[in-house]
Amino acid sequence: MTVEVKIGVQNTARELVIETDETNDGVTALVSEALANDGVLTLTDTKGKVTVVPVAKLAYVEIGRSTSGQVGFRS
Repeated sequence: MTVEVKIGVQNTARELVIETDETNDGVTALVSEALANDGVLTLTDTKGKVTVVPVAKLAYVEIGRSTSGQVGFRS
């Protein structure tokens, strides 16, 4: 299962959207560690692409299950 991470960056109109093989808890730990160290948030997507964002520029991080590849309706 992949996890979709949406990252809001200050002074930028678009958010970054990354699909990763990390778990929700894994991404949360990476974000918390980056914030505690006042460093950078580094995430690797499902294709191996690495995204690095300075925590000073983070507006928000939204972590949730990816809906990519799913077909159907929810009631």
